[in-house]
Amino acid sequence: MFVFKKIVSAFLLPVPIGLFLLFLALFFLLTNSYKKAKIFLSLAFLWFVLLSFQPISNAIISPLENSHKALLDIPKVEYVLVLGSGHNTNENLSITSQLSSVASVRINEGIRVYKVIEKKDENVKIVFSGYKGFDKNHHSFMASNLAISLGVKKEKILELQKPVDTRAEAIEMKKIVGNKAFILVTSASHMKRSILLFKKLGLNPIAAPTYHLGYEDKSYSSIFSSENLYKVKVAFHEYLGLIWSYIRGYI
Repeated sequence: MFVFKKIVSAFLLPVPIGLFLLFLALFFLLTNSYKKAKIFLSLAFLWFVLLSFQPISNAIISPLENSHKALLDIPKVEYVLVLGSGHNTNENLSITSQLSSVASVRINEGIRVYKVIEKKDENVKIVFSGYKGFDKNHHSFMASNLAISLGVKKEKILELQKPVDTRAEAIEMKKIVGNKAFILVTSASHMKRSILLFKKLGLNPIAAPTYHLGYEDKSYSSIFSSENLYKVKVAFHEYLGLIWSYIRGYI
């Protein structure tokens, strides 16, 4: 089911949908259905133009990112959980280059929050989650390596290596914290779904969103750009995740 979910969702993102419209336009062109070819070519053109337009991309992702405010006043808790993201092991590169940009930002925010709490309570622990995927190392292991290189003591780190998705992360975290409050660090766009999944299972997460994308860049090159398409890709992924979780009764 997990693999099926990933495969289906991969084809319901902005670029695959746009390419499918272009494919249909080409198909009808080759079969001499010129009217249909023009229709699908126009749809593909509008699709890419609109979704790469900054005001539209921001409008699509902002409802997700604005669901929870940044955690500026950090409360005292026993655990800080940083949800997993991507990595690619390559011993010829620094650990920061082996982790995706999303992962690096999440981990750094988790460490920042952890160190603020550590000044009040040295017993606080930081938890990293993430499975192997197609890599030889678990993501939690890679995240731990970065944290240790940034000054976090190894004995203060816990790893969740089994979870393959956010709900599985919530299930594993519940075994550690029960119903105690803890700080949850993940991307701002992913926070809405994460909080709903965690609370459905009876956990009490305190949101600490990071990696915000829906901001206004006033440079001319950002009016239409691939970065805007990326924002929409991230948003589509989350909206699909919310729909799937609702259908499955996870939220």
